[in-house]
Amino acid sequence: MVRAVVGANWGDEGKGKITDMLAERADIIVRFQGGANAGHTIINDYGKFALHTLPSGVFYSHTTSIIGNGVALDIPVLCKEIQSVVDRGVPAPKILVSDRAQMVMSYHKNFDAYEEERLGGKSFGSTKSGIAPFYSDKYAKVGFQVSELFDDELLREKVVRITAQKNVLLEHLYHKPAIDPDELYNELQEYKRMIEPYVCDTSLYLYNALKEGKEILLEGQLGTLKDPDHGIYPMVTSSSTLAAYGAIGAGIPPYEIKKVITVCKAYSSAVGAGAFVSEIFGEEADELRRRGGDGGEFGATTGRPRRMGWFDCVASKYGCRMQGATDVAFTVLDVLGYLDEIPVCVGYEINGEVTTDFPVTHLLEKAKPVYKKLAGWKCDIRGIKTYEELPENCRKYIEFVEEQIGYPITMVSNGPGRDDIIYRG
Repeated sequence: MVRAVVGANWGDEGKGKITDMLAERADIIVRFQGGANAGHTIINDYGKFALHTLPSGVFYSHTTSIIGNGVALDIPVLCKEIQSVVDRGVPAPKILVSDRAQMVMSYHKNFDAYEEERLGGKSFGSTKSGIAPFYSDKYAKVGFQVSELFDDELLREKVVRITAQKNVLLEHLYHKPAIDPDELYNELQEYKRMIEPYVCDTSLYLYNALKEGKEILLEGQLGTLKDPDHGIYPMVTSSSTLAAYGAIGAGIPPYEIKKVITVCKAYSSAVGAGAFVSEIFGEEADELRRRGGDGGEFGATTGRPRRMGWFDCVASKYGCRMQGATDVAFTVLDVLGYLDEIPVCVGYEINGEVTTDFPVTHLLEKAKPVYKKLAGWKCDIRGIKTYEELPENCRKYIEFVEEQIGYPITMVSNGPGRDDIIYRG
């Protein structure tokens, strides 16, 4: 069976923990899109980790981790990450990389930084990991696929062709140093040496695994609102963040995805620019940020302070709908224990009318949050193992959110550890 773990909102929902937890019962975990531009924070018996490319199931010796064809593969980052987990006592993970994955090149990162610099105040808040230039090249059909590393004649010809094209932009648009074709060829040879032990036809591997009845977990990056089609365009990422794309990014049939576990935070947070209706500021935001997550709400990749807000039922209902949620995992609920009352955004007022349906970006920019305040539970809920043991107001909060979004909350996370989870029927 195939299950997908994806985000309902802007990313940062706690997908890493949920994947790490579910991976215990999985045979294979697949990253199917995105690159090293966002991180998943995981706390388990080995310690605290921020993973960027590796799937969040690498901590189990019985699992195989796959980097799917849909991923923006940053080879040095992947290899460094493998080494970093092994250095901390984790058994060497079994990793397979799709021969159809494409590679993030050093010039992609440079172009990312140059474009943000050129845009100045109108920039997209990129992590400068090369993701947008990478996907631009992939769809413009000028990217380098892993399989091409093993055809030297093709590679040499392509290096010359790509360099000529990139150097026009570097010279005339960005006024930056040109790319040397020999240096680019050497970079690719180094990537070949690093990635060769892991490369295989992962789609065929997954096909055979499905025939054998193996348990497969797809791990998404970011969330619905960062999807290039269905998110807050143009403040989005460059690959689809939806579970439906998992079939394409992993190379499996769409009908194999039986469960979509959509992760939602008990409040809202976002990294990067873009509309964020329930955003809060000042001391109120600082306190939630300080208490949030484990050690505070700061980006796992960038270290940037996350933007904070109250739970947004409009965005989350939409996020779950677009993901096709079969289950909702509700995370970081323990963080809200300090509040006397908890505001929840239940609607958007746009041009004098209230809607509960998520609008397109230009209307979203005009939206004002409509709040309902719920009573807080004023205690620490970490360590509680059953739903019935949760304080009444805490259960009321969960049930109110569930009713508003219209999808079943079947898992409640009440702490950062692997075992801090409550299952609901």
